[in-house]
Amino acid sequence: MRGEFSFIERFLAAFPRARVPVGPGDDCAVLAPSRGALCVTTDAVVEDVHFTRALFSPEDIGHKALAVNLSDLAAMGATPRWFLCALALPKAFPERELWRMAQGMSALAREHRISLVGGNFTSARELSVTITAAGELQRPALTRKGGRPGDLLYVSGTLGDARLGLSHLQAGKRRSPAILRQRRPVPRVALGRLASRFASAGMDLSDGLAQDLGHLCDASRVGAEVELAYLPMSLAVRVELGLEGALAGGEDYELLLAVPLARAPAFERACARVGERVTRIGRLIRGHRRLLRGAGGRLIPPPPGFDHFQAAGR
Repeated sequence: MRGEFSFIERFLAAFPRARVPVGPGDDCAVLAPSRGALCVTTDAVVEDVHFTRALFSPEDIGHKALAVNLSDLAAMGATPRWFLCALALPKAFPERELWRMAQGMSALAREHRISLVGGNFTSARELSVTITAAGELQRPALTRKGGRPGDLLYVSGTLGDARLGLSHLQAGKRRSPAILRQRRPVPRVALGRLASRFASAGMDLSDGLAQDLGHLCDASRVGAEVELAYLPMSLAVRVELGLEGALAGGEDYELLLAVPLARAPAFERACARVGERVTRIGRLIRGHRRLLRGAGGRLIPPPPGFDHFQAAGR
């Protein structure tokens, strides 16, 4: 009969040995930070909330579980170093699927040179993967509360693709660029490190631009003015979802950045040199109002973003 330790051995076999004083197999991992302060984050992907096993491959699940945590490190400007993985598996979970999930996670870990140093296995009714990831800072952490009136607002990549991908999957489609954005989000780690040299505040976009912009404004005690005509969208999102997809679509895992006006030209040049796509969408303003300006200057009320405690499931 397969037991916890056979699952652990099977899962760990997908990852290179971590170069730490004490790694997997002991009661705790022992780490040796080499640079500055540590950033630590934790997040989970849960069956029937963030994915379904009918629509996501095991590799997709493993990738996404790590990617959402790497995105948090990216938002702070940290370099990923170590992570722990706690798996809750349904009874009779196929060992082959466990191996494939480890392969998807391991491929992304190798890409970002982050080492698995420990974790836990338990049984549960639904599959869930909880990651705790740590990264090192070379500069002060990029937080949500540093924004000031007059700072310019930028977003990376394009918005709304993950939401469109989810709608494609639910409609029975199996292949589209948007589906890949939903299944395999790309954490903007390199951009986060670059942005830490220029930005005053930042965060990743997990619950939709409108909602996450509100979090940044609340933390910085400012308002915002966004020009909707500037929002970067793929043609598919523009046609199929429109502005609501860009404003309220969750799980994009792009970065939202506030950059002081004086640093903005240098920031844009630095992004262009390394091929990081960023788009200026507005600015921070005094007060607490969040103004979304459409065609002709018409104000549009912000739509709600994704809320785990108000959603019935993805």
